[in-house]
Amino acid sequence: MSEIVNNLDSKNIIDKAITEITSPLKKHYGLKVWVFAWVAIAAAGILAYFLQVKNGIGVTAMNDYVSWGLYISNFVFWVATSLVGMLIGAVLGLLNIKWITPIARIAEIVAFAFVMWAGLVIVFDMGRPDRLQNVFLYGRPQSPIVWDLTVVLTYTVISALLLFLPMIPDMAILKNKYTDAPKWQKKLFNILSLGWIGTPEQYKTLHRAVRILLITVIPVAMAIHTVTSWLFATTLRPGWDSTIFGPYFVAGAFPAGVAMVIIAMFIFRNFFNLQNYLTEKHFNLMGKLLVLVSLVYLYFNINEYLVPGYKMKTAEGTHLEALFTGHFAPMFWAVQIFGLILPIIVLLFKKGRKPLPLFITGLFVVVGAYFKRYLIVVPTMLHPYLPIQGVPEEWIHYVPNGYEMLVTGLALSGTVLTMTIISKIFPVVSITETLEEQGITHEQLALEINSEKISENNK
Repeated sequence: MSEIVNNLDSKNIIDKAITEITSPLKKHYGLKVWVFAWVAIAAAGILAYFLQVKNGIGVTAMNDYVSWGLYISNFVFWVATSLVGMLIGAVLGLLNIKWITPIARIAEIVAFAFVMWAGLVIVFDMGRPDRLQNVFLYGRPQSPIVWDLTVVLTYTVISALLLFLPMIPDMAILKNKYTDAPKWQKKLFNILSLGWIGTPEQYKTLHRAVRILLITVIPVAMAIHTVTSWLFATTLRPGWDSTIFGPYFVAGAFPAGVAMVIIAMFIFRNFFNLQNYLTEKHFNLMGKLLVLVSLVYLYFNINEYLVPGYKMKTAEGTHLEALFTGHFAPMFWAVQIFGLILPIIVLLFKKGRKPLPLFITGLFVVVGAYFKRYLIVVPTMLHPYLPIQGVPEEWIHYVPNGYEMLVTGLALSGTVLTMTIISKIFPVVSITETLEEQGITHEQLALEINSEKISENNK
């Protein structure tokens, strides 16, 4: 009798979780407007990029001096944000920290969308994108660019696997239990479930595969941003000629990524009605994590400017003066104060780690992180060792023009739409792991997965 009661209780718990977690997969108010707005931005960006390819990259504001501008700033930001998948999924996951369970898939969605589009952002900066294959056919292993593309592609593949492999048990549950799904979605669930029936051997194989990927993704994620930093550090330019650029870039990636996950959590929580799964406790802990990684990044910022400021070489001095008191000073101090120092202070207080204040703080951190990448790229390009003379006036300054802004809008809209599509097809919170935390055993899950087959056999 107790076993029947337990089975009934487990069935109710499973049905409740499936209903609540899959509710966002149904139609809800505002989705069409959201998608239409981002598609419109993407369409404008596609047109701008078509004209750029047709007329040459000279239509942008980049020139012989600022040959790297907004596009490379975008690339560094997109790559940085994608590292959050490694931080939350791999580092915290391997440490067996339980509270990340409902957050891990959101982090992987963010990581996959951003790293996928990071690869495309590289293409946007190419004057001849039709020659991209030559990097792979004739690229030399001594070139950091070859390694950069290699690690970006590798990280994209691993991120995709880390996103979709843990979904296999969920797909097996949904293909039977999510009755409101359209036929194409049910067919997709059936394909992606890969014949999962929930046997102990299958769980063992899946956990081993995911664990191997989690271990593998750590050095790959470190490499993706370290190699990117080498592209800068191997160039003899004031502001880039630094031996700490590798850890500096990696440390700067974590606040941007954690803040982006917080923003995604807030949106999913409120628009997808996931308050029971993305609780205030999770926001509180993510706020503490954001404080930790921001403090580490603050240290690297101080180190990055204190050492050259103490030496005050002529070229470095010109560069630092432009940042501290010159043309870039308003942006520089706004980034440091509103994008780093004030968020740390706010998040030290528990009220600042509530969902809404944390969401607002996350927006400040992300915007600050984006403009920080701009400050890493552009001021250095405007301060070469050779004097700038005998050139047109517009070459001495750089302000992104409409082409660059529209193409940047294409990258942003593509990233947002990628996350939107994934979140509307697949549950953003793991059903299986959530049920495991609620005490549901693998045997009980297997019973639910195979309930239709059992009932057919009984007939």
